[in-house]
Amino acid sequence: MTTVFTATSRDRSAAGTILIAGIVLATLTEAIASTVLSLGRGDIIGDTHATPDEFAWLDIGYTTLKLIGFLAAPWLMNRIRPLNLVIGATLVMGMACGIAAMTDRLDLMVALRILQGLSGGTLLVAGQAIIFFAYPRSRQPILQALFAMGAVVAPATIAPALQGWLLDSQSWTWIFFSVVPVALAAVGLLLIANPPTTPEIVHRPFDWIGFALISVALFCFTYVFSQGSRWDWFEEPRILWLTVIGTATLLAFLGQQVLAKGRGLIDFTLFGSEDFTFAFIVSFVAGAALFGSAFLIPSFAVSVLAFRPTDAGLLLLPSGGLFIAALLVAAFFFQVRRVPPFATVPFGIVMIIVAMWMLSGSTSESGADDMMAAILLRGLGLGFLFLSITLIAFGNLNSRNLASGIGLFNTGRQLGGLAGVAALQTLIDHNLVANLAVLGANVTAGKPAVIERLATTAAMLSAKGMDAAAASRAATSLLGRAVTGQSSVIAFDTAFNAVALLFVVAAPVLVGIKIGLSRYAKARSARLLKAKAS
Repeated sequence: MTTVFTATSRDRSAAGTILIAGIVLATLTEAIASTVLSLGRGDIIGDTHATPDEFAWLDIGYTTLKLIGFLAAPWLMNRIRPLNLVIGATLVMGMACGIAAMTDRLDLMVALRILQGLSGGTLLVAGQAIIFFAYPRSRQPILQALFAMGAVVAPATIAPALQGWLLDSQSWTWIFFSVVPVALAAVGLLLIANPPTTPEIVHRPFDWIGFALISVALFCFTYVFSQGSRWDWFEEPRILWLTVIGTATLLAFLGQQVLAKGRGLIDFTLFGSEDFTFAFIVSFVAGAALFGSAFLIPSFAVSVLAFRPTDAGLLLLPSGGLFIAALLVAAFFFQVRRVPPFATVPFGIVMIIVAMWMLSGSTSESGADDMMAAILLRGLGLGFLFLSITLIAFGNLNSRNLASGIGLFNTGRQLGGLAGVAALQTLIDHNLVANLAVLGANVTAGKPAVIERLATTAAMLSAKGMDAAAASRAATSLLGRAVTGQSSVIAFDTAFNAVALLFVVAAPVLVGIKIGLSRYAKARSARLLKAKAS
């Protein structure tokens, strides 16, 4: 009997390992696809002969449909077995990426990016829900840490390094090709894994009206956040009108969901949990920090430090190791030592603040070694923060509203990331113009320091064989480039400080929100007990 029991336990353990590995690999396909345009933008524009406006639809289509996938996935899970849904979404992702690697037609690529976004959002929600369905809550810390390695760590650290290497050694098409074997491996593992037992869920008719309203709102906000800085925000009529339309449809959606009385697209009972409400708010701020810093660091390295794509991608890779280490350490404390998830939230926030403050001291002479301590500290802080808010958000949800909670949580994180990147891009653009004006006003032809700099540079160029007139023009051009470079450094340093300041301001606000939610929950419980007693 003991031998049989041991063999059965080993079989279950092996099946569980295969299931988790398959889900993590599936999330890795989304991580690669979601970040493919961050470093490959210039190469893809060159090969497809797209204008910036045309190219923007690759980003807008992917992100909009990913957000829609987050909200539609819970309904799909009511109709399709969750494991089959993950397998199907992963196959669609692999197929769409494979075709994208073989075409340079922009219209086809936009359609393929739409498929990638929808399948990516769906598999993330369904995959995370499966882990909660398949295992008891006591084992969730380590399992959610493993899931976060593919869903959060990979797009922030591993994918940029892989893509930078592929861009330098091959071409952007290989980034899409790289998704195909990962998708096939994930599907192979999921096909041989034992499907977990999923709870019976009452089937509800699909809320087509709510779906249409929220889809329009998400499209509008995605376009505004991703393109607003290019068009100087509300100076452009289309940005203004899309903001108005998005806000109006969002308000109409919320009103329609209230009138639906529990039969709408979103389950508003989720916000009856103070933990989920708090984590949902934190996810927006954490998304801004994750996506914002992941945008700033490689952009600074490429545009200011003149790093190659490979070097810019590798810059974030070491932080992935500490990100993973922080996830595992936090999981150990939560699962083995029974430390409450709230305990590591302040620790993670403080480390991110310090890391961004350290990066704000970067100069045009900085190198990877100078920035590495701050980048490693950033990875450590994000690891402690993200696992905490994940467990806080879903710890008290039941099987009926778990998938909806996962979809909403991911939507908040993604929207926070969009808003964070848009705000930082705008801050950099405005500061760059202001810095050029200030520095340029102090670099005038009559100043002794300027005359000496131009004379020294012209003499050096003349010594290398350049004629006097050309050397003088080149010296002036080099001085202008130096002023522009210094303006960029100051602009990026200001942006790094802005991320740190975000948490400095947000931390006490979040504490106040948590205290307010706790008091509200206690007052509501007291009223319910009083009502029952009477």
